[in-house]
Amino acid sequence: MAKKVAVIMGSDSDWGVVQKAVKTLKQFDIETEVHVMSAHRSPAEAAAFSSSAKENGFGVIIAAAGMAAHLAGVLAAHTTLPVIGIPVKSANLDGLDALLATVQMPSGIPVATVAIDGANNAAFLAIQILALADESLAARLEAYKEEMRQGVLAKDAAMQKKVEEL
Repeated sequence: MAKKVAVIMGSDSDWGVVQKAVKTLKQFDIETEVHVMSAHRSPAEAAAFSSSAKENGFGVIIAAAGMAAHLAGVLAAHTTLPVIGIPVKSANLDGLDALLATVQMPSGIPVATVAIDGANNAAFLAIQILALADESLAARLEAYKEEMRQGVLAKDAAMQKKVEEL
């Protein structure tokens, strides 16, 4: 059975960022659960979810949070599953606070961290992790990357044509 991906937001206001990850995961037919949990306001629920995530069929957890952004670290502290953090941009420090809080983890509690508001790359990293044990998913990911390559080659050919016309 294919592993699922959990997408956890610190607040429902993070949905505008997180939905990009969910959309990408669904495009690759990956079962995805989305929840709102707070490292500070519902820490027991976040810890319980993370502690049981592996037994519940998850292969990767994506955590999005802004400001103090401790959610990914709290989740990572309670599981051996890979956790990918998405620092969410806020009005206060443009997301730098969230980036630093997400990326600066103590030894033994890693959190893979993507760019501020980098939900799409969080999804692709989760897909790459799951593809290690799923040949079908790996083949779809390779096909997607080939489509991207072909798109760049087509743009380059069009640019060469514009340069020649000068």
